[in-house]
Amino acid sequence: MWIELPLEAVMIQLASGVNKFSLLAIPFFVLAGAIMAEGGMSRRLVAFAGVLVGFIRGGLSLVNILASTFFGAISGSSVADTASVGSVLIPEMERKGYPRAFATAVTVSGSVQAILIPPSHNAVIYSLAAGGTVSIASLFMAGVVPGLLLGLTLAIMCLFIAKKRNYPKGDPIPLRQALKIVGEAMWGLLTIVIILGGILSGVFTATESAAIAVVYAFFVTMFIYRDYKWSELPKLMHRTVKTVTIVMILIGFAAAFGYLMTLMQIPTKVTAAFTTVSDNRYVILALINVMLLALGTLMDMAPLILILTPILLPVVAALGIDPVHFGMIMMVNLGIGLITPPVGTVLFVGSAVAKLPIGVVTKATMPFFVALFTVLLLVTYIPGLSLWLPRALGL
Repeated sequence: MWIELPLEAVMIQLASGVNKFSLLAIPFFVLAGAIMAEGGMSRRLVAFAGVLVGFIRGGLSLVNILASTFFGAISGSSVADTASVGSVLIPEMERKGYPRAFATAVTVSGSVQAILIPPSHNAVIYSLAAGGTVSIASLFMAGVVPGLLLGLTLAIMCLFIAKKRNYPKGDPIPLRQALKIVGEAMWGLLTIVIILGGILSGVFTATESAAIAVVYAFFVTMFIYRDYKWSELPKLMHRTVKTVTIVMILIGFAAAFGYLMTLMQIPTKVTAAFTTVSDNRYVILALINVMLLALGTLMDMAPLILILTPILLPVVAALGIDPVHFGMIMMVNLGIGLITPPVGTVLFVGSAVAKLPIGVVTKATMPFFVALFTVLLLVTYIPGLSLWLPRALGL
């Protein structure tokens, strides 16, 4: 109204903002993740992680991190990761002698991997917010090394804390039982191979891979594992539609908001403001990190990506920073925001699953911020961590 733009123009931008083929990846990945989480796949992936690292001192905390790596590579959602892995492992860790608050802290910290490791919903949203100039496939591949680096850093932190506090060792699993667990988990792990293998081989696009993931998850859950009742599917679909509706409304209004900002030349003014402070890319990146970390504590991840990407992308482009690299910087920053009060979505989910107050979980999570900030600095100032794999694959 201030710039005398007809409201019809805003509504046209809102509608066109959600009228994009690439956005179909979001409802399909959300549905695939929901089917896998409730259909017993998460429980089998946790058991598989236990076979690999459960026998070490503090092994169950490592199982938690590794299970998040596996499940993140299937669901692409930190909230789904925390809810599914947490509901299995938090009670189990407490039963084996770990404090419930520590178990919850490991779960919420490990779930940040799901934002980076493909197939990440937020990578799809970033690609959209960047105006489609950054391919989803290149963002998926860019997240592999930072995601695994985050998992490794958190695992080292868990080992250090376990030794310091003398947390228990796990029991080695007998070979026959281990082989059975591995066999059952392979159906879930094949999802990763199908999604990434199909995209990299060019058999299907990143968007099409989401639909294929749904079909595969449904087949494995209903015909191989057979833990899920057919009568419960309508409720699962209803929950998925509610989640997707929220995301799509955000995307639509963010598209209209971005259109208005362009008309009012906000990105140009922000770029000028940043370059006035300094023309050093490292200083600018440090300032952007501080801003993203602060905003991440106050707002959820998806709206921040949609609102800030059109503003900040011209700033980093003027400094010669690759938009794929900047996407990973943004993901890590806002991922940390998901487990930081007062508006840490994943923190609230972890607190609800563990039935613990937010303050208790936040205090227990503090040591893990050392690992998270270390990875943030490495991803920010070593572009090769994000760009090596996409370039090696010719993306």
